[in-house]
Amino acid sequence: MTIHTITTAPFAGQRPGTSGLRKKVAEFQQPGYLENFVQAIFNTLVDCTGQTLVVGGDGRYFNRQAIQVILRMAAAHGIGKVLVGQGGILSTPALSCVVRKHGAFGGIVLSASHNPGGPHGDFGIKYNTSNGGPAPERITEAIYSNTLAVEAYDISDEGEVDLDRPGIVRIEQMEVEVIDPVADYAQLMQELFDFDAIRTLFASGFRMCFDGMGAVSGPYARTIIEGMLGAPAGTVINGIPLEDFGGHHPDPNPVNAAELIALMAATNAPDFGAASDGDADRNMIVGRGIAVTPSDSLAIIAANARVAPGYRVGIVGIARSMPTSTAADRVALALGVPCYETPTGWKYFGNLLDAGMVTLCGEESYGTGSDHIREKDGVWAVLFWLNLIAASGKPVETIVRDHWARFGRNYYSRHDYEAVDALAATSMMTHLRAKLASLAGKPIGSYTVDFADDFIYADPVDRSVASHQGVRIVMTDGSRIVFRLSGTGTEGATVRLYLERYEVDSSNHAIPAQEALAELAAIADSVAGLRVHTGRDGPTVIT
Repeated sequence: MTIHTITTAPFAGQRPGTSGLRKKVAEFQQPGYLENFVQAIFNTLVDCTGQTLVVGGDGRYFNRQAIQVILRMAAAHGIGKVLVGQGGILSTPALSCVVRKHGAFGGIVLSASHNPGGPHGDFGIKYNTSNGGPAPERITEAIYSNTLAVEAYDISDEGEVDLDRPGIVRIEQMEVEVIDPVADYAQLMQELFDFDAIRTLFASGFRMCFDGMGAVSGPYARTIIEGMLGAPAGTVINGIPLEDFGGHHPDPNPVNAAELIALMAATNAPDFGAASDGDADRNMIVGRGIAVTPSDSLAIIAANARVAPGYRVGIVGIARSMPTSTAADRVALALGVPCYETPTGWKYFGNLLDAGMVTLCGEESYGTGSDHIREKDGVWAVLFWLNLIAASGKPVETIVRDHWARFGRNYYSRHDYEAVDALAATSMMTHLRAKLASLAGKPIGSYTVDFADDFIYADPVDRSVASHQGVRIVMTDGSRIVFRLSGTGTEGATVRLYLERYEVDSSNHAIPAQEALAELAAIADSVAGLRVHTGRDGPTVIT
């Protein structure tokens, strides 16, 4: 045997955040840092002898090196087989698909999602369970506890696997199969959507631009949209995964996907635009001159679910993160199905999906998905919109305005204050929480506060409770102000401010969003002291 036990010592700060452990690449490159965390995963799983594990990532810097370490450690812990994406590539939704299809014990995802890549960028790792979804909090907390107690890690010293060569090799007694990263996922998409109708749409001269942002969705979009659906070559731009994402900040919003937004606002714009993020679990939908908010996209997909073959029987429920707008709630009410409000983080949808209580899920951070896997899914959302356009014969902008006319418009925006001093951000939230009890019934500007609280979620399936999930200030007319600290950044703290105003009068649906939300933004600053605590005159990014 060539398995070695290496003495080590704990590293501080290895607690997984909203979706795994994310740090700067330099931290992961410290001797033993990655190994300690992987050892903590195996210590938590306990008996994984002979089991199948799926491993892959978004292709960012350090992805290949990390996979080699994980494979050698998996062999040392008796894993029976590992499925790894060719080139080390597996989008986050594709990994979930592969875990579920092949009945794997779980999977290890190497990604920092929408965070920048490259030698000076971010890296991340998370464990997904046998349902294909992110590990629930009880498991991530156990992993963290094990990082604090780790004294040694086990690893094989056998040679590296050629990740670019499909086929089967062995490390110790473990079988490693390098698989096509797209095939299983593409097959699933073909089962869910009307590919014939979408092919006909493209054959009619319909034009689209999909921006892969130099990240992992490119191969999936090229195979499915250009290959299987017949879109012209060149429909997918920035479609080759690069270790630094080609300098892109791979977060699909109107700020970071400026190239796509400009193209869709041009005189000869394509009919449809879309983008995905670093690991392909997020999406942005764009029509000519209109960027669809993620909250509206979830609501529109829910209202039109039956157009897609995979959802022809209808949906049983919707789940949305608390900061996501209540647009989906209005659709759920009309359909007579429940809408669940959860904390931010896809792991909170897993129990609801596994229990068959919901079909569709969404977060305001450009994440949308369904019960086909247990992750949000960027390419899936784009394909749904293509199916909807093909079925309705309407462009994006008409679909959106028709939805507003039927359900009203939820004006919505997120203001991010990035890389804020962590102590200052925490102090702001502490002072804000101390004010909540005094806000109920208080008139502020043209609004009156209905209630103000710190969101607590009681899982209806396992009865677990998650507290301190964001501060809500809800007005009597349903307008909302939400504050929370992000769990996905790697530098300082990110303060997220969410603003929402409901407008039923269709004559007021054309007001620019920031204008419609201006008074709420001013109230938020006044109540929380945003400028004082952050030291900023305004947000870093507005989406």
